Amino acid sequence: MTPPDTGKAPTSDQDGPAEHGAAEAARRKRKVFRRSTLAALAVVAGGAVALTACGGHDSTADSRNAAATASPTSGAATGTTAAGASPSKQASADEAAAKQTSAAKITITPKSGTTGAAVSGAVKVKATGGKLTKVTMEGVASGHTVSGTLSSDGTTWTPKGTLAHGIEFRISATATDTQGRTTSAQSTFGTKAATGSFVGYFTPEDGSTVGVGMPVSINFSKAISSGDRAAVQRGITVQSSSGQQVVGHWFSSTRLDLRPESYWKAGSHVSLTLDLAGVEGAPGVYGTQHKTVGFDVGRSQVSTVDAATHMMTVVRDGKVIRTLPISAGGDGHTTYDGQMVIEEKDETTRMNGATVGFTDDDGKGEYDIPDVPHAMRLSDSGTFIHGNYWADKSVFGTANTSHGCIGLSDVKGGKDDTTDAAWFYNNSLLGDVVVVKNSPDKTIQPSNGLNGWNMSWSQWVAGSAL
Repeated sequence: MTPPDTGKAPTSDQDGPAEHGAAEAARRKRKVFRRSTLAALAVVAGGAVALTACGGHDSTADSRNAAATASPTSGAATGTTAAGASPSKQASADEAAAKQTSAAKITITPKSGTTGAAVSGAVKVKATGGKLTKVTMEGVASGHTVSGTLSSDGTTWTPKGTLAHGIEFRISATATDTQGRTTSAQSTFGTKAATGSFVGYFTPEDGSTVGVGMPVSINFSKAISSGDRAAVQRGITVQSSSGQQVVGHWFSSTRLDLRPESYWKAGSHVSLTLDLAGVEGAPGVYGTQHKTVGFDVGRSQVSTVDAATHMMTVVRDGKVIRTLPISAGGDGHTTYDGQMVIEEKDETTRMNGATVGFTDDDGKGEYDIPDVPHAMRLSDSGTFIHGNYWADKSVFGTANTSHGCIGLSDVKGGKDDTTDAAWFYNNSLLGDVVVVKNSPDKTIQPSNGLNGWNMSWSQWVAGSAL
């Protein structure tokens, strides 16, 4: 979390040049990585702030999770509990953790996931219950910052000038309330392509090193008509130094994922070529991109969570390197089974149960924890594996108590590298695989996150347009 306001004027990283079609350049390295497609953390939903929150299952949770784009948190007062970790005690722990929640709220427009934002007048960051202390806007591909203007009362920020067409941007904002408590929010969105054109936003990022489960995922700025999908897919080539065959699967008219039959070979290099310039994607709509990017596959790491034994086994390059006690989703809020890919990493994030439908009678979230440490997203609907400092230590390895996430023992602030959560975070890459088994839940939908590995190869190939 960003420290409280020090009295210095808020900054907006205004010195860098505005983004003017520099998406071809490799973006700068960052300490905290995020998925570059448009399914990043949802910050605004229906005009209201939608923070991360743990989304598990109950009789109505499937519909909530299908629509939600927020995330989950462990330590909820449900399910089987260990000695010393009764539901009432766990609920008290959640409530205590939430007391430091900032009164400041941030709304970012356009909401995360938007692919057709206007290039002028559509972007705004607004704070209520506090003041903005920092706003940064940058092009995802290039890392170039976009200058902006902060209102005199410190509650509104807008970019200067007109944005470029067909570019993906990321906004990160921090606000502080009158008691010095901070909150932060992010949004990743794309501006509309020029009239009569489309672009593809891709993940992983150029020059990155990822785990063996990372697919190539492309989100198009405009819907690709069924009759044009074969031509568009032919314009997209993915090749690996391992020689693995790569096939594309259309999840929707705007999303195409590509992967081999089995996980990427460790140590291989993968190149992606978008040869879409002049390719028709819909009547009168043509591609504009001609570019080649690449990423490296690191060591192989697959971690298996056994919800029945409350343990996670971490296997690297075929050898067990660590076994960690965990707490998965409790009764009524169980964790999805299946193969999941780490698509985002956050050193700390705020998790609010209201964003995935877990509310008390007053309509407020059952939990609202402002500083959940070592959070790694496993699904777009809200499954995370993350640190938990507020739960009784006895639950890890003995009980499932969360609202659907996988919790690891941690400390407040997440600054102790000896904790299980810190170790797993520091030893994980985007694209690493986390397999959940023996949870009394269904297998996660392949389109929910980067989780196409839950399809058989024949099912995957059947979704190709070629």
